[in-house]
Amino acid sequence: MTQPAHRALGMTDEEYDSVIEILDREPLNAELAMYSVMWSEHCSYKSSRAHLGRFPTDAEWVVVGPGEGAGVVDIGDGWLAALRIESHNHPSFVEPYQGAATGVGGILRDIFSMGARPIAVWDPLRFGPLDDPHNRYLMKGVVAGIAGYGNAVGVPTLGGEIEFAPEYAKNPLVNVMCLGLMRADQLVLSKATGAGNVAILLGNATGRDGIGGASILASASFDESSGAKRPSVQVGDPFEEKKLIEACLELYERNLVVAVQDLGAAGISCATSEVAGGSGMGMDVALDSVHLREHDMNPGEVLMSESQERMLAVVTPGDVDEVLRLADKWEIDAAVIGTLTDGTLLRVNAGGELVAEVPAASLADDAPIYNRPQRRPETLDATWAAGPQVPADLDVAETLLELLDDPAIGDRSWIYQQYDHQLFLNTVVEPGHDGSLLRVKGTDKGLSVSTDGDGMRCFLDPRRGSARIVYEAALNVAVTGARPLALVDNLNFGNPEKPEVMWQFTESVEGLSEACEALGIPVVGGNVSFYNETDGTDILPSPVVGVLGLADPMPVRPPRLDAAADDMEVWLVGAEQEPDLAGSALARVVLDNRSGRPLPPDDDIGPRVIAAAAGLAMKCPVVHDISCGGLAVAIAEIAIRSGVGIAIEVDDATSLFSEAPHRLVVCAPAGSGLEDLNVPARRIGTVGGDAVVFGEVSVPLARATGTWRNALRRRLD
Repeated sequence: MTQPAHRALGMTDEEYDSVIEILDREPLNAELAMYSVMWSEHCSYKSSRAHLGRFPTDAEWVVVGPGEGAGVVDIGDGWLAALRIESHNHPSFVEPYQGAATGVGGILRDIFSMGARPIAVWDPLRFGPLDDPHNRYLMKGVVAGIAGYGNAVGVPTLGGEIEFAPEYAKNPLVNVMCLGLMRADQLVLSKATGAGNVAILLGNATGRDGIGGASILASASFDESSGAKRPSVQVGDPFEEKKLIEACLELYERNLVVAVQDLGAAGISCATSEVAGGSGMGMDVALDSVHLREHDMNPGEVLMSESQERMLAVVTPGDVDEVLRLADKWEIDAAVIGTLTDGTLLRVNAGGELVAEVPAASLADDAPIYNRPQRRPETLDATWAAGPQVPADLDVAETLLELLDDPAIGDRSWIYQQYDHQLFLNTVVEPGHDGSLLRVKGTDKGLSVSTDGDGMRCFLDPRRGSARIVYEAALNVAVTGARPLALVDNLNFGNPEKPEVMWQFTESVEGLSEACEALGIPVVGGNVSFYNETDGTDILPSPVVGVLGLADPMPVRPPRLDAAADDMEVWLVGAEQEPDLAGSALARVVLDNRSGRPLPPDDDIGPRVIAAAAGLAMKCPVVHDISCGGLAVAIAEIAIRSGVGIAIEVDDATSLFSEAPHRLVVCAPAGSGLEDLNVPARRIGTVGGDAVVFGEVSVPLARATGTWRNALRRRLD
């Protein structure tokens, strides 16, 4: 039996009835297509909007907060930084190369739609265990897609992070963050005013390759038939994007645009309705003017298409000819497709007929908002009560080697060596360190970014786990000498129609908000990705944050993991807390234990450790946060990267593998004055020799290095 058209497009009966109420009639086919994509989970945030107002978004340096293409902050001296994070999870599961590639393309357009030049990309990734050939296929395809698009378009990929768990096997996560830079007078917003102003579609031709690509794929659960959705994945063209970037930046420089909107999810439906509806205006749109890749497309398909490399520019009538000439100069297609009107209606014409006439603002403003039921998991108390314990007979040396052999801990250069990280020649601290650092040319400023997440810790306690990743990311930018300035988040969760998943989500939002408030970090944008569920299996609750930090001035020699040298002292700096093994690498990799409750962040000492780290970065060669794998792995990473042994006095296994927050390892010449910090600090060892030594336990550096370097490569070869 054929299902109704609205259900085939992912709408519920109640949502369809709401459309009828808005229009006071049955919707036309093209109108139904528009509402279906604009009211999808991916575009409307209908399951999350009721909760996102909890985030702190204000600070004196915030220029643009949530709601535009990207957040924008003032970094001083007339410079603005734009930042945005997005997901392309479902498309990357269906077609990993193009799904990941077009994820990069989309985030770049979010940035340059604000007037900023994209200067760097980061890629937090999640996959199933690599002993499964399909997971290896997905990972290789995703990394190749990110590299293929980013390298070709000319924007460096400077970092990211990776996790592996069975819950990601059929639902990998591909999140992408981008940073852009501009002068203050280059800022462009999407809201357009002025009846008679003209909408010009710039860039690639419109085809069927992207119909429902993000909006539909990301708004429903997956099953074994999901491979049939491959035609819905967009196809990217980085060379077209490069031309589009340069053309748009010249439009801004010459003050030829009133407003700009990226054509991402929901395509022309989204761009035209948001440009007009956001300003309380209407627009007349002529679909016959849209340049098509396939000429038998119906109006609904043209409106829904999410074909890549397209922008909508609103210009005054007097500037139309100059904009078209500029597009011709950059060899990109351009066509006038609409005109702003004084009314509130979005009217779409095709083939001499009116195919849609809807209130422009209704496509976004009247989307449903669901307060979905929440339920705390019944097993949670039992999970918290039985935390992991270190076995009395644990072999510390073999445990360290087992952790170094974990692909989420071991050498990830197989990934980032495929990315060009020196484009623009702004990179000061490259991939492979705690945080990335870029110079702002012509100034003493540096911009630092870290992306962080922790699915297992958030599974055990989504509030504490989410708060901890904010502190982790803030500490990672601080060790480059930067002050945390702003945060963007990508909230990856399972099926929101399950009360336990909605509980995880709201707890995570609360944890992120509490940490941001404690640290004074505003949330300037983000993304919610629900329905990360395949065959009934939800992913781990996986919020990912990206924190931007400002180093002003930037350290002359920022700390590096490979800067330890003979006779340096090794210091343990930070909080003196009880051990924390819940959600740790030891529990996950060695003990196969998914229990316990992670410690909460300490809102007193946590900010002080972050401030201390930024100060230490100005004078110490190595400043490294203690996170995955605890003190033992942090020491081993420094030794391996620096090619020199390290001996510390700690030999207690619990202390070595605990992942309690707010702690650093610092390597510095003797007499560096670390006793005067505003946080606890004690000397625990010395750099030198050819082994990693914990009290009476010794691991040859050569063996540790070989294990670490082959952890990921041997699983992929």
